[in-house]
Amino acid sequence: MNEDRRCDSSLSQEQRLALEKAFSAALDYRSTIKDRPARPTLSLDDAVERFREPLSEDGMRDVDVIEHILRCADGGLHQMSAPSFFGYVLGGSHPVGVAADILVSAWGQNAGSAFETPAVTGMERAVCDWVIDLLGLPRESGAGIVTGASVANMVGVMSARNALLAERGWNVEKNGLFDAPAFPVLISGEAHSAPYAALRYAGLGADRVTKLATDAEGRVAEDAFREALETCQAPPLVILQAGQINTGAFDPFEALIPLIKAKGGWVHVDGAFGLWLSAVPELKHRLACVENADSWAVDLHKWLNAPFDAGMVVVRDRAPLVASMSARGSYLPELTGHWEPTDSTPELSRRARGIPSYAILRHLGRSGVRELVVRHCSLAERLAGKLSREPGIHVLNEIHSNQVALACGDRERGDAQTSQVLERIQDRSKVYPTHGEWAGRRIIRASIIGYAMQEDDIDLLASEVIEAWRYVQQSTT
Repeated sequence: MNEDRRCDSSLSQEQRLALEKAFSAALDYRSTIKDRPARPTLSLDDAVERFREPLSEDGMRDVDVIEHILRCADGGLHQMSAPSFFGYVLGGSHPVGVAADILVSAWGQNAGSAFETPAVTGMERAVCDWVIDLLGLPRESGAGIVTGASVANMVGVMSARNALLAERGWNVEKNGLFDAPAFPVLISGEAHSAPYAALRYAGLGADRVTKLATDAEGRVAEDAFREALETCQAPPLVILQAGQINTGAFDPFEALIPLIKAKGGWVHVDGAFGLWLSAVPELKHRLACVENADSWAVDLHKWLNAPFDAGMVVVRDRAPLVASMSARGSYLPELTGHWEPTDSTPELSRRARGIPSYAILRHLGRSGVRELVVRHCSLAERLAGKLSREPGIHVLNEIHSNQVALACGDRERGDAQTSQVLERIQDRSKVYPTHGEWAGRRIIRASIIGYAMQEDDIDLLASEVIEAWRYVQQSTT
């Protein structure tokens, strides 16, 4: 056996070199990210060909493996952590979170057991406490740190399923869904795909729901909601959203939640990014009464800018959360007086993903979180203002938070022109917004959420959109 691959708990010189090489490359990448092309220069096929080859009989030296990865990945990375990336509401992996994430991998803790990972449990409990407090949610709520809002929505929906069926005398965890009493599910017609996936994962189905009509900003229409609620023959699960993916708008929680409660229903809120406005006193009125819901899904890798993966589910009544998620086994450690991570998430084995969020929250403090949200909302207003002044560019939404949806040209040719504008912007690779559909139009969607984004980044994005639009007009006349 190669001496450098012997089974030894201490680090060999080769292993130290590999770690040092990776740390050095990470520092170099993050130090130069703003100067790199915004999008990959390597095609998908070429990237796959570089890596997808037969596994050799003999292994490689540790440092050679890292050098191989760096060499073959060159040109194949999207600069998603750069302030030039405006796609998909991703966040930018804050450096202090990345530094803490290195410790997560180095420590190698399986964060499923509070007893066996006391330091991790302490940090993750603090993150849950802080986020619940920042967002103004009920202090007694249960919470779990998961991979992101997709899983957080799933856990919230499963908690709702448990509670609504228990009220009807049915133990879904023991008896499953066969022969279970049915309950209605109401969801916005403009909801994100994640809650629909959650309904599928929970066995409730994505097509048996009642899709609620919305207004021009994607908010559930109150009159249509009242009509739908009146048809419910049992307490419903109602899924609302804080932050519509295209417009950033919020459902009218203050009007809707009391109606749902009067029916004995459960309110789940998909607040992947928009729920963070609750942390800002001057903005929280935009989602007034959201704290009166029963469960909430929120991403930590979006507005908090934690490295992937990181999200959080919060449930007002912890009992259905634990009943839905807990998986006890005789070989597992004894329970302690603290929350067990496995009682709030679907995993028995997982990395200590809450530690980067702990580091970021410690670094930012309450005022830093507020500044981040306020700055991004202000930057969205700035972008919308600049683009609206250019003839032929249409901002299709009011600015409710950090999302800007725009289209180019008239409807007859506008969709094709909008796609051409986006293609040119992305090809020039100075900034990277992404596509979508809204109000019957193809759109260019800009999400302002990276921790490093400032006015000059917004001005560059605006100038790139305007340049591309003028180019497309000249080339098609």
